[in-house]
Amino acid sequence: MEKKEATKSQQQQQQQKLLLKLRCSVQNYDWGLPGRDSTVARLSSLNSNSPFDPDKPYAELWMGTHDSGPSFLHASQSVAITLKSWISNNPHVLGHNKWGGRDLPFLFKVLSVGKALSIQAHPDKELATRLHKLHPDLYKDGNHKPEMALAITHFEALCGFITLKELKAVLHTVPEIEQLVGAKNANLVLQTSDQDSEETLKSVLQAVFTLLMSANNERIADAVNRLKSRLHKESEVRQLTEKEQLVLQLEKQYPADIGVIAAFFLNHMKLNPGEALFLGANEPHAYLSGECVECMATSDNVVRAGLTPKLRDVQTLCSMLTYKQGSPEILRGIPLNPYVNRYIPPFEEFEIDRCVLPQGETVVFPAVPGPSIFLITFGEGTMNTGSPKGQVVTEGDVLFAAANTEIKVTSSASKLHLYRTGVNSRFFQFDNTIIAERVLALRHSIERGFNHQSVFIFGLKPNS
Repeated sequence: MEKKEATKSQQQQQQQKLLLKLRCSVQNYDWGLPGRDSTVARLSSLNSNSPFDPDKPYAELWMGTHDSGPSFLHASQSVAITLKSWISNNPHVLGHNKWGGRDLPFLFKVLSVGKALSIQAHPDKELATRLHKLHPDLYKDGNHKPEMALAITHFEALCGFITLKELKAVLHTVPEIEQLVGAKNANLVLQTSDQDSEETLKSVLQAVFTLLMSANNERIADAVNRLKSRLHKESEVRQLTEKEQLVLQLEKQYPADIGVIAAFFLNHMKLNPGEALFLGANEPHAYLSGECVECMATSDNVVRAGLTPKLRDVQTLCSMLTYKQGSPEILRGIPLNPYVNRYIPPFEEFEIDRCVLPQGETVVFPAVPGPSIFLITFGEGTMNTGSPKGQVVTEGDVLFAAANTEIKVTSSASKLHLYRTGVNSRFFQFDNTIIAERVLALRHSIERGFNHQSVFIFGLKPNS
């Protein structure tokens, strides 16, 4: 009996040192970039060793265990074995599985955005559970979906509500909004001040935004057409603002859609490669253009209300939003070493590492208590978990690494670009490995100038 247990333990230790190559699912949503221009198309083609259609839209590459886009073990060509089922049979690879179940807590994606996604929000856990129970055909699971987008190229999005000052300026310059919500309701916003309570500010914003989004189709079409005609006429005598140019672009993509006018209520965010946004539950957003890696809790729950041909749930969206105002923070990552930046959102389920490794260089990803997924987006190299011979990796490769696996990565003939996602290190804040890692991150941050974010990552408070 003891011999059997010892053999089983040895097998588990061997499995934990394996890097499992994955074959991943692709989503061809209408808003994706055509294959010839799409990073998703290029990576999915390399990942599956199959050609892509240059004219077909390629929107998302999914890497994980969600049933709507599962990943498969690459070695299981004759019998398709999903990563989810393999993990279920080998739960020890999850390590310190404090989140429960036999599944990954995160879902990793690459997005190629050719035209705007819907104005949407993701429900918190309580609402997600309720929606899934009421409408399981529309809301496919009972989990929340906080997410983070890390730009690969220049990336644009609408995210969160603009400030009260900015909204008042919008109401003065965009008469089509008053046309839809009425003068009395527009005046409610104009008469509100920053000295009013936060509850009052949110209540007024919710009332006006709900009226806007709930307008009937005939009135919306008329308002959007008036807006379009007015801006084209005014462009002959003045330079349109960036937001005005954006709404004309959105109107071309989604004619007579309320999302065109709703864009005036939201912050227009622009990310450079290596910059990230995180989006909590119940926050309005819409990706506009560009390519990114995205990570989220394992969920596919989306409540939509504009810029989409898909089913809209305006009432649910308008009732669930937080109505926080102001521009969201842009994350630029914490340098763990000269080659790796870490992006840590305020969610337990995930974090992302971005690694740019020059030719011939080596970097070590320390063993962590939870599982990881690695994505190679450019170049070639080797990944080694302690075996005599490393595993050759190249762009398009996606690999699952079990918990407690140290991984050494070496680039070969060219620069190597890769991303790693794993459980948020704050989730394991009392593990010695993570504490040591944070000490290293803090040391690098101190060398570059002490800042608030480095303090946050280390788990200290300023002046403590």
